[in-house]
Amino acid sequence: MIGFFLVAAVVIVTPGQDTALTIRNTLAGARRGGVATAAGVSAGQAVWTLATSVGLAAVIAASEPVFRAVKLAGAAYLVVLGLQSLRDAMRRRTRPTSERAAPSVGTSRAFRQGLLSNLGNPKMAIFFTSLLPQFGGESFGALLALGLVFCTMTFVWLSAYAAAVAKAGDVLRRPAIRRVLDAIVGAVLIGLGLRLATERR
Repeated sequence: MIGFFLVAAVVIVTPGQDTALTIRNTLAGARRGGVATAAGVSAGQAVWTLATSVGLAAVIAASEPVFRAVKLAGAAYLVVLGLQSLRDAMRRRTRPTSERAAPSVGTSRAFRQGLLSNLGNPKMAIFFTSLLPQFGGESFGALLALGLVFCTMTFVWLSAYAAAVAKAGDVLRRPAIRRVLDAIVGAVLIGLGLRLATERR
């Protein structure tokens, strides 16, 4: 279990698309937007956990057409979210200062974005089918338990990230700073989407 916690912690704290999306939605929807995104990401991981426990994730990982379809859909979704962030950055440049308030992102929308972003990453199937059996063997209960622990750790970490970003919200939401952050996050999401689409397993 100590080995599992260490490996899981290293993977979870490494910045990636989930972190970028959490930052984006925290800036747009305050702390609740970030926490909802974290919940969506964790829910997506829970689906991958269940798929791994019943052997479905291994089928997805082994089927090249299915794997590619999920990968391209997930990559396209990240690019769309990135383009939306770049669009928001451009809009803030052209609007009067008084009209540059950040658009609200509701919790349901933030949750959905976190969920779809995670489900659209087929590498989760490879990761979970590679990681969980090393510590849980072939037992359905053990695989499910370890996967849910991983999901919980992810939710706690991303929620803490959202809290930190929200705490600095007054500074980060200044028009000039927010415009730069939107542009950076947008570029990062687009880059991650393109990498996902073109990267080999």
